[in-house]
Amino acid sequence: MRWLAILLQLLVLVGPAAAFEVDRPLADPAQEARAKSLQKELRCLVCQNQSIDDSNAPLARDLRLLLRERIAAGDSDAAALDYMVQRYGDWVLLKPPFKAGTYALWLGPPMLVLGAALGVRLWLRRRSGAEPIDTPLSADERRRLQALLAGRDDR
Repeated sequence: MRWLAILLQLLVLVGPAAAFEVDRPLADPAQEARAKSLQKELRCLVCQNQSIDDSNAPLARDLRLLLRERIAAGDSDAAALDYMVQRYGDWVLLKPPFKAGTYALWLGPPMLVLGAALGVRLWLRRRSGAEPIDTPLSADERRRLQALLAGRDDR
């Protein structure tokens, strides 16, 4: 029974370390350098704001392995990136191209800023055209105020 407890302790201690797999680099240093540079251009689909080179997510690891397979198969940099885009869409690129499908992505933020600036400008223009709060009372308004203060309603 004691051996079972020791085995369980070893599994608990060694299990997480054995589950972590390190990316195996390509045998050719030139191909590995190409893979590393392309990894910096691809977005981790889980993290969304990290490259697959920086991400520790399992999907990022799978994308790194797939990219290395494409380079080892003889794909050029452009062909490897095109393969990834065909498979995952323009979203996989950290710098997506400016084309019809990505107009909203590229033009959306500047349009929002311009819309907000226009809204603030219109609001300020309306606010400056409003009647000031401290305008003096007219003669009729003074007479009515005096009547209200005196306790009678003189409308």
